[in-house]
Amino acid sequence: MTDVQELLLSRIRDVADYPEPGVMFKDITPLLADPAAFTALTDELAAVAGRTGATKVVGLEARGFILGAPVAIRAGVGFIPVRKAGKLPGATLRQAYDLEYGSAEIEVHAEDLSAGDRVLVVDDVLATGGTAEASLTLVRRAGAEVAGVAVLMELGFLGGRARLEPALAGAPLEALLTI
Repeated sequence: MTDVQELLLSRIRDVADYPEPGVMFKDITPLLADPAAFTALTDELAAVAGRTGATKVVGLEARGFILGAPVAIRAGVGFIPVRKAGKLPGATLRQAYDLEYGSAEIEVHAEDLSAGDRVLVVDDVLATGGTAEASLTLVRRAGAEVAGVAVLMELGFLGGRARLEPALAGAPLEALLTI
């Protein structure tokens, strides 16, 4: 494990039985509160943006906004929020996806992405992969190219990587930590 990985992991707090019994929630707020850890995280994700040739960063609601915006600034590229359905004004592209229990929809302003864009999707956690998979579909529907997906942590036991592989179509998935 690298020094950066050790730093990041040391600032993630486990919260038992949240949001429901049996779930071990990974709380990143201590990491965000530590300027050295937050800077290290931003630098690592910005490096992914650079390696993938990204021209835009998409952040997934809500913690993907917190991570994606400073990554875009550090990488010198634009930031695009992907929101829960009904939260963006004006014309949007909407994508439905399945959750473990039920379904949800996300949206993006179509005019914020174009055929010349290479998009890195940034989020805090890759769990089952449903939201990330839907975001890749939105990026392509807007005419942009997927540069990859970068997350702080991947919950490997939930199988999100395997679900996401077909949608990545060869683009990289980089997780700074795998749990």
